[in-house]
Amino acid sequence: MKIHLLSAAVALALGGLSAPAWAQGAAPLRISLTADIRSTEPGVNRDSNSDAVVLHIVEGLVAYGEDAEVRPLLAKSIDISPDGKTYTFKLRDDVKFHNGAPLTSADVLWSWQHYTAAKSGWRCASEFDGRGTVKVTGVEAPDAHTVVYRLEKPSALFLASLARTDCGGTGILHKDSVKADGTWDKPIGTGPFALAEWKRGEYVRLTKFTDYANLGGKRDGYTGSKRPLVDEVRFVIVPDDSTAKAALERGDIDIIEDLSNSDVPVLQKTPNIKVAYAPVMSMTALLLQTKDPLLSNPKMRQALAHAIDYAQLAGAVTEGLAQPNNSIVPLVSPYHDAAQKQGWNYDVALSQKLLQEAGYKGQELVLMTTKRYPQSYNSAVILQAMLQAAGINARLSVVEWATQLDRYNAGTYQMMAFPYSARLDAALNYEMVTGDKAKQPRKVWDSPEALKLIDTASVDTDHAKRQAAFDQLHKLFLAEVPSIPLYNGLDIGAYRANVQGYQPWAVKKPRAWEVERISSK
Repeated sequence: MKIHLLSAAVALALGGLSAPAWAQGAAPLRISLTADIRSTEPGVNRDSNSDAVVLHIVEGLVAYGEDAEVRPLLAKSIDISPDGKTYTFKLRDDVKFHNGAPLTSADVLWSWQHYTAAKSGWRCASEFDGRGTVKVTGVEAPDAHTVVYRLEKPSALFLASLARTDCGGTGILHKDSVKADGTWDKPIGTGPFALAEWKRGEYVRLTKFTDYANLGGKRDGYTGSKRPLVDEVRFVIVPDDSTAKAALERGDIDIIEDLSNSDVPVLQKTPNIKVAYAPVMSMTALLLQTKDPLLSNPKMRQALAHAIDYAQLAGAVTEGLAQPNNSIVPLVSPYHDAAQKQGWNYDVALSQKLLQEAGYKGQELVLMTTKRYPQSYNSAVILQAMLQAAGINARLSVVEWATQLDRYNAGTYQMMAFPYSARLDAALNYEMVTGDKAKQPRKVWDSPEALKLIDTASVDTDHAKRQAAFDQLHKLFLAEVPSIPLYNGLDIGAYRANVQGYQPWAVKKPRAWEVERISSK
C-alpha cells in the first residue's frame, strides 16, 4: 500500500502526462531526487540536491572539468599577474541571461556584491573575506567585458573556490533575480536550463534555454559542451527507494541519480535498465564533537577509531564496490599517495585499553544520522554495532535531514554520520573540516597547526610542496582524531535504456545537459 500511494504521488509530480504524449516525445526528462531542494539561491540555504539543480540554471566565470581541473566557463580568458594577486577575466561575447539580457561585467560585479553583502547568507562569504583561505580586496569592471579581482595575497585556491559547487559555482546572476525590495525571487542565469516551477515537496521543473551559448567541444564536468537536448527536465522528489526503482522500471522515472549500492546487482539484471558508476571525491565520515566533555579526550577519540573495522564497513555499505579511506584526501585525488594510505588499524583490544586510559565509565554517546542518505544511514547502523562490540555505549538517533544539517552547522551533536559533498582540491577537502569553531561551528578540526599547513598548500602551486603539506596534515589528523573518515563512495546512476548520454562523475551530481531520450524502434 505504501508503494502504491507513493507511486501515485510520483504520477502527480509528473503532471499526469498521458501515454500518447510520451510517444510524441512531450514528456520531460524525469530525474528522481531523494528529498526536496532547500532553496533556488546559489550557495544560500543549500544542500547537495539544491546545488545540483541550481547548477543547471546558473554558471560562473570558471567551473570544474571532468578531471577536477578548473577551466573558464563564462570567462573566455584569465590573466594572472606575476605577483599572483590580480586576476583579470575577459568575458565571452555571446552569452545571454534567461531573460534575454546580454552578459556584461556589470552583472559579474552586481552578483559579487549580492553574494558578499552583509547577512546575504551565502555559504562561501567566509571563503573570500579573509576568514578562509582567500581575501578579495576589490573587484572592478573597467569595461563591459573585463572583470578584475584583487587579492590580499597569492592563492592557489582562488579559482577553485569560485568553482565550488557548494558556492553555487559563484554563479553570475541577472539583477532581476531579486525583487524590488532586494529579497530573493528566482535565479535568472545563463545555464542550459531555466527555472520554470518549483512545487515544493513534489518537483522542480526546468525548461530548455533555446538561446544557450554553448562552449562546444566535448562534455567536460561543469564546463565544455552543455547542450540542452530535451525541452524540459523535471527533478521529481521520491523519498522512498523502492518507489523510485518501481517508477524507473515502469518508465515513470527516466533516471535515478543516486542509486544505493545494494540496488546495483538487481537493476543490472533488470530489462530496459542500465547502471553506470564512477568514483567520487565526496566523503562519508563519523564526525566527533571535540568540544564535548567526553570526546574532548584524544584517547577517547582514538579508542573510537580503533573500534571500527573499516574494510568490513565499506564493503558492507557499498556492496564491495568501494574501498575504505581514513584520509581527508579522496582516493581518486592526485594527492592521495603512500602517506594517505596509512590509517587507524582495527584493534578492539587497543580500543578497550584506550577507553580505560581515558577513564570511560560506560557513558552514553549519541550517534546522529538520517535516512535521507541510505549509505550514510547504513554506515551509522554498522558503526553503532562495532562501537558497542568494543564496549562503547553508542545510541542511534535518527532525525530528518533538515534537522541533522542544522545540528551540523551549529555543531550541536556528539557523534554524527555525515556525507560531505565533493571538493576537487585536497586543500579544500581539508578546509571543509578545519577552522575556528567559535567562528564556524560546523568545522570539526580546530587546530592552529593544521590551519598553517592548509595555508601553505593553499598558496603554493608547486605539487611537491603541496604534497608534503598534505602528508603532514594526514599524520597530524591520525594522531588527533577530530573526525573519522570512512570511505569515498561512488556516483551510481540507473537509467532507462532509451536514455542516451547520462554519465555519473566525480562530483556526484546529476547533469541533464547532453542527455536525450531516443525513440524505441
